[in-house]
Amino acid sequence: MMMMNSWMKLILAGVLFTALAAGAAEQPRIATVDLSKVFTDYWKTKQAALALDARKADLIKELENFNDDKKKLLEQYQRLNADANDQAVSTEERDKRRKAAEAKLKELRESDESIKQFTQRSDTDLKSQSTRMRNSVLGEIKETVSAKAKTGGYSMVLDTAAETINGTRVFLYTNGENDLTTAVLEQLNAAAPPELTKPAAPPAANKEKP
Repeated sequence: MMMMNSWMKLILAGVLFTALAAGAAEQPRIATVDLSKVFTDYWKTKQAALALDARKADLIKELENFNDDKKKLLEQYQRLNADANDQAVSTEERDKRRKAAEAKLKELRESDESIKQFTQRSDTDLKSQSTRMRNSVLGEIKETVSAKAKTGGYSMVLDTAAETINGTRVFLYTNGENDLTTAVLEQLNAAAPPELTKPAAPPAANKEKP
């Protein structure tokens, strides 16, 4: 009986050792990436920003044209309204001019409404374009990170730039081991156009006047 108990203890010890060894072998390998840096330095993010700026410039130019047209309508209305109050002309002529002024006032109000609708539509379009571009860029980054993680045998990749709802960092410390930021950026920017990979020009030095 004592011998059987000894054998049982040895068997249980062997099972426990095997389980612990298996648990140690199955511990997940974790890598990190600075998503904020990758997103900012990815050439397609810069390309998207340039496209968005160009669209904004076009919309601003259109809005300026609308405002120029409105200014002309306002001047025309003010002139017609003044003519309608000219006591030097007949009542019939004043009525005629008053109707013309009222018609121009209607155009002016329609111009105001057109500008309002254009502004709202432009804001919506810009936000939509920005969201599409952002989602597209993030999707490509995610695919690249996933590929790097699978190649490196990592089961999890954490974003070291992640923040809480209060704006504080989620991960307060990392020793930098298994960081994929540089490798991911190098792969993403491998086919970048030269004009989007040039370093920013240093600011001009402020020279003191003699």
